[in-house]
Amino acid sequence: MVIAGKSLSTAMNARIIGSGNEAIVLAHGYGGDQSVWDKILPHLAQFCRVLVFDWTFSGAVKDINLFDNVKYSSYDAFADDLIALVDEMNFQPSVFVGHSMSGMIGCIASIKRPELFKRLILIGASPRYRNSEDYEGGFEKSDIDQIFSNIESNYDHWASCFASLVVDPNDPNSVEKFEKCLKRMRPEVALSLAKTIFLSDERATLGEVVTPCTIIQTTNDMVVPNSVAVYMERKIKGEATVDFIDTNCHFPQLTAHIQLLEVLGRVLGF
Repeated sequence: MVIAGKSLSTAMNARIIGSGNEAIVLAHGYGGDQSVWDKILPHLAQFCRVLVFDWTFSGAVKDINLFDNVKYSSYDAFADDLIALVDEMNFQPSVFVGHSMSGMIGCIASIKRPELFKRLILIGASPRYRNSEDYEGGFEKSDIDQIFSNIESNYDHWASCFASLVVDPNDPNSVEKFEKCLKRMRPEVALSLAKTIFLSDERATLGEVVTPCTIIQTTNDMVVPNSVAVYMERKIKGEATVDFIDTNCHFPQLTAHIQLLEVLGRVLGF
């Protein structure tokens, strides 16, 4: 896949770090970039080859025309980008580690190309964020409408507030790091992507996932209730297990990286 005369890997700032027989793809979530993995990357690179990159919505991507609101109105286009990137980098089979929205993107990619990943590790992932009568997603419709309104009316203020909610406030450096990532996103991209995420419903997708899955959930996540992790474990068609990390955040790679590395080491065998 080529974009405006350059490869997808170049456009998405993709790079491979480390060495070893194991190959791992790290995919960040909403508002982030590959720097959110900085605390765990050096350790992983001692044992594995690690592919990191920036999604097209990230403020770290220089070409602002890469993100198309219509194209990326569902997770499907992101999954297609992921498949194309892994193919271009000749990085398969690998273990996919997806944070937040990237968890479901990895699930969709694994359905489209079952041989692509030998395991999915889903950190703080959710197939649906809205509550319904028979499902606890974490947000009422009014909550989601308010998020959209706040992003549209004063994005900088919302970004500051959101960062302090989803990153452990006891780690102000990490709060600041994510806040800066968020504010590098263009407000119109942030709003469009928020609508894609918060209005999505990928619950039916789980029943098509046959790749073995490890679900990593923090015990006090302001975005994803613990019940979602249990729901995913039950609905995923293939082998699935849940590991809980006892911490207060949506970003264990930033504020509970030691505990996260312990889980990853146990799952991956290093």
